[in-house]
Amino acid sequence: MPEPMLDRADPAYWDLLYFCSHLPKSSGIIINTFEELEPIALKAIAKGVCVPDAPTPPIYCIGPLIAEADTGAKAIDGVGVGGDDCLLWLDKQPNRSVVFLCFGSRGSFPVEQLKEIADGLEKSGQRFLWVVKSPPQDEKLQTTEYTTDKVKLESILPEGFLERTKDRGMVVRSWVPQVAVLSRESIGGFVTHCGWNSVLESVVAGVPIIAWPLYAEQHLNRNILVKDMNMSIGVEQREEDGFVSGDEVERVMRELMESENGREMRERSWNMREMALAARGAFGSSTKSLANLVKTWKED
Repeated sequence: MPEPMLDRADPAYWDLLYFCSHLPKSSGIIINTFEELEPIALKAIAKGVCVPDAPTPPIYCIGPLIAEADTGAKAIDGVGVGGDDCLLWLDKQPNRSVVFLCFGSRGSFPVEQLKEIADGLEKSGQRFLWVVKSPPQDEKLQTTEYTTDKVKLESILPEGFLERTKDRGMVVRSWVPQVAVLSRESIGGFVTHCGWNSVLESVVAGVPIIAWPLYAEQHLNRNILVKDMNMSIGVEQREEDGFVSGDEVERVMRELMESENGREMRERSWNMREMALAARGAFGSSTKSLANLVKTWKED
């Protein structure tokens, strides 16, 4: 379930309940997805399963809509973070050889978890591009707001890690141009928190996912990616706090990049990319859905 639905003491619980109960009263629902990506969910909605006591509003799938690629460097409060350097580094790597690790604008980990990720990356032997944010002040949380990230990587990663992996890995503080990174031919996998924007960006790029959900609806997205779409490998997380061991990081990295299952997943992801492009084409499902939406506005 989406995270706010698990705690009735959370004000977001009542906000989400209000929002969902009013959806059936709308004239239509516009969704950033496309029919070929989520046929099971869309079929259930069309059958009226979600609104058994009233008519279901028409659904308009007009995606995938993603941000334009930003290839320049970025500064947060005057501190430069990843940009052109990481793209130049990626362009020097073999095709489909690099695993990209990034957990959204708010996703962050305590030092203990960062060290486990580093341990798994090192033992996996895989090439990687890893975006690291400053640990949250409250180590029980897995989210943070943007900071200047003045913390030194050497102080939060295992001693000698950066030196030992410098020939096959790159660690960037705080931010990289994610759409531009995913579009690079060297990217072979994406470790993500499963935020929907990141999922769509990965789909459009044809990159398979290692799913590591943190908060909000991301656990639900993870299950759909793993079980319904078969486009993702899910990490095994400790139930009480979501902690992931270094051994598990190594396992999923190797499975995606070295196993037959990983090869098949990359093939499915590339096929879904072609479907995404077709959906936005002149005669695609999303183009037709948008035309139908505009038609209703004209009639009104």
